[in-house]
Amino acid sequence: MKAEIHPNYHTVTVVMTDGTEYQTRSTWGKEGDKLHLDIDPKSHPAWTGGNAQMLDRGGRVSRFQKKFSGFLKKD
Repeated sequence: MKAEIHPNYHTVTVVMTDGTEYQTRSTWGKEGDKLHLDIDPKSHPAWTGGNAQMLDRGGRVSRFQKKFSGFLKKD
């Protein structure tokens, strides 16, 4: 293994949106820094089962469906 080519791997504290903290090892920041999360598994709808809706802005979905409607063979 070559010397001096790998990033510094150290302990940082991760602060969740609800204020809870845990320590992990990372190449982010410096030893002892705190990483404050804006979104985490406790607040993001992908993990909490929130209502995720696909927004069709400007008709992109309908244009896609129209363009590729005959691509898949339907039984």
